[in-house]
Amino acid sequence: MAPPSHPPRQGRSRASLLPVLLPLAILIVVAVSVGSWLQFTERQAIDTVHTAGSSAADRVDVEATVQRVDAAARELLLRVRVTPRGTLGEEEESAPVADLSLQTSAATLGDLEFKAHERAATRDVQVAMTGGSVSDYPFDTYETGIGFRALVDGKQVPVRMLFSNNDTLFSVTATPFPDRQEAALALELARSGSLIVFAVFMMVVMWALAAAVLIGAWYLTTRGEGLVWPALAWMAATLFALAAFRNTAPGTPPIGCVLDWFAFLWAETVIALCLIAVVVTGVRTALRSDDTLRT
Repeated sequence: MAPPSHPPRQGRSRASLLPVLLPLAILIVVAVSVGSWLQFTERQAIDTVHTAGSSAADRVDVEATVQRVDAAARELLLRVRVTPRGTLGEEEESAPVADLSLQTSAATLGDLEFKAHERAATRDVQVAMTGGSVSDYPFDTYETGIGFRALVDGKQVPVRMLFSNNDTLFSVTATPFPDRQEAALALELARSGSLIVFAVFMMVVMWALAAAVLIGAWYLTTRGEGLVWPALAWMAATLFALAAFRNTAPGTPPIGCVLDWFAFLWAETVIALCLIAVVVTGVRTALRSDDTLRT
């Protein structure tokens, strides 16, 4: 009798893998599509320039760009570039024709002064934020306002502000105030979508690791396996690796934030208690085994 051929088995093996590979491929395509859409949306938000103030020919343009948001200090670093337009500027609109004073809003720490006939250099200013708390990470939100009023040779002139955001860890919503001479914006700052997704993913992973260690501890303690050193090493490694994993959270969140109270601290507690329970149970099992062998 001839032995059975192998090609039919390979065909059946491929057919059995198809129900697994097809949903997996669809899941990968959906995940990549959603990720691409989220990345495109955030890129569009970063590239958006908000305009406020006057569009007169003779005016002062102020390009204000958020460079960094310090949630712990409740302030943001704003880079300001000033360009006098029309009859207010000279040397290809890089210097004012007279002394230029740029008065800022109350939240901005300090006004800006530019000498006549000298190139207006880019300045960095700090802006205080209100509302919210960094302990709400990654769901903390803040508010502030920025505004500019220009005086050339002591006389008020129209201002136009071009506002943008370069901090990828925060998204900014800007609402302009209607004013023909001054330029002002109300800002609302929140963590970016990618940061929130990553932080939530971290919390899910922390609970998943804690659940895995809990299941392993339940198996070892109920089966009376004794001291299983590879399992103990895995649990101890997970305990310390989780702390290192938590420190990779973007934005350096402080201890005691939402990330900690929702996942990290509890996951560490569960893993530590499981490790202690496995050691205690294993030692008791080993001692009973030794007594049995002696008798």
